Amino acid sequence: MAALLRIRSICHKGVKPLFLRSSLFLRPVVAQKKDQDHVLLLTADIHASPSRYAVTSSKAASRHWTGERLLSIILLGMLPTAYMFPGPIMDCSLAAALTLHGHWGLGQVVTDYVHGDFKVKVARGGLLALSAVTFAGLCYFNYHDVGICKAVAMLWSM
Repeated sequence: MAALLRIRSICHKGVKPLFLRSSLFLRPVVAQKKDQDHVLLLTADIHASPSRYAVTSSKAASRHWTGERLLSIILLGMLPTAYMFPGPIMDCSLAAALTLHGHWGLGQVVTDYVHGDFKVKVARGGLLALSAVTFAGLCYFNYHDVGICKAVAMLWSM
């Protein structure tokens, strides 16, 4: 606190600090109407993810977080295994794991940056469609072409 007061005293002497501005030290304005006895607090709205879009149970959120981390660790093990033992089972496993990993990651982007009921519904629907098309495309590539493992090996051999 003493450091903030020292910086604030420098600001009033004509020296402007590089990163700190005096607007950072402003407090919300408290206004009182003459007709009423209650106090109104005037503050700006902060746009954060509304709680109605979040998972309602903290245990469910904890399990989802644990599942995301577990899938990431499994993917770390699957990549070298897929290189050493390519095959149709590994190709389908990679297709499912990579699609789920991408779906969960982009779902967090939607949760963090898309606001409004209609926009969230459209974004989640688009994400679901994108994930379904991605998984279908990877499965099609696995069955009708060389597969994910062989394709990566062919890219590395160039």
